[in-house]
Amino acid sequence: MSAERTLAVILVAAVCTFATRVAPFLLFNGKKPIPPIVRYLGEALPPAVIALLVVYCVKNVNWLAAPHGAPELLCIAVTALLHVWKRNNLLSIGVGTVLYMFLVQTVFI
Repeated sequence: MSAERTLAVILVAAVCTFATRVAPFLLFNGKKPIPPIVRYLGEALPPAVIALLVVYCVKNVNWLAAPHGAPELLCIAVTALLHVWKRNNLLSIGVGTVLYMFLVQTVFI
């Protein structure tokens, strides 16, 4: 891929990302009440997305062969407990990811 094409792809991705971040502020600027369906989706989608990510992360684990999913289950538990304790998405996901990388590269080789 040429440099111009790569730059164009990055530019389009950046504009689309910016547009999706700005759209809620333009649509729901505080003057109008937020529609009930949008409020419901704001409450229901985050746990559903996290559940899908957990399923996706363990879908290829071979439960019958060593280490029997131990690093995955341990990191899911650490991530969940840390999130319940600190209520910080970045911290819990970051620690869970770093712990998983450490475990699969050093402990569960």
